[in-house]
Amino acid sequence: MRARQRGSRQRGYTLIEVLVAFAVLALALTLLLGTLSGAARQVRWSADAGRAALHAQSLLAQVGVGEVLQPGRSDGALEDGRYRWVLEVEPYVDPELPPPALVDPFAPRMLALHLTVAWGDSARERLELRSLRLVQPDVESGADL
Repeated sequence: MRARQRGSRQRGYTLIEVLVAFAVLALALTLLLGTLSGAARQVRWSADAGRAALHAQSLLAQVGVGEVLQPGRSDGALEDGRYRWVLEVEPYVDPELPPPALVDPFAPRMLALHLTVAWGDSARERLELRSLRLVQPDVESGADL
């Protein structure tokens, strides 16, 4: 009888226990892989945003170099169209100050720059920068900013 009792005490895993263990393992792996793929997307987005910031910095550094900065809109593409940019330049108006009664055409002017660098198709995949520039009027050509 003792031999039977020892044999009945030693049990292995049932098929249902093995199937439940595999299901739990599959669920855990699915969650882990989903987290890793989300992290990979975030790393790629971060790399693209960093590259867009470098392009934006370069574009803003070139604005008004070698030519008089004029109000208007310009656009272009970088890296064979992967990054698209739009630059809007307009006279800056301080909302807290009343408009001046007289405008001196030979006085320096403040211009507002709005640069947008976009990549991909999503609205989230874009970088917008705003800056101000003080420009001197082009006295030689008589152009008024």
